[in-house]
Amino acid sequence: MNSSTRMAIWAGVVMLTAFLANAHHGWIEFDATREITLTGTATDFHFANPHCVIEFDATTDGKGAPQKWQAEFSSPGPMAKKGWTASSVEPGDAVTISGHPARNGVHAVHATRIRLANGKEFKIEDGR
Repeated sequence: MNSSTRMAIWAGVVMLTAFLANAHHGWIEFDATREITLTGTATDFHFANPHCVIEFDATTDGKGAPQKWQAEFSSPGPMAKKGWTASSVEPGDAVTISGHPARNGVHAVHATRIRLANGKEFKIEDGR
């Protein structure tokens, strides 16, 4: 294989890797033109790759019936730099979460701001 062929293959691998990384880390399923704020009770917290997730119950239908929601945000590495740990959110904790709602109407939000029961607040730029 000559050097120009190797270079072309290498360039293709780099471009494919960049495309796949962007596709995985994209937030296209959320409506970035809208932001909602939900207050509820945490039921689970996943401090794991590829994204941290808070599962919570929130009342949003105007009838008082709690609905199961999920808030996705950054991976553990960047969140650890902001002071988060695997025990930052415990089941039963009150949470207020702002973010971009799912486009397809499921109860999911790409979190941009999270306020915990102890008053600690985190602003998450671009969900990262």
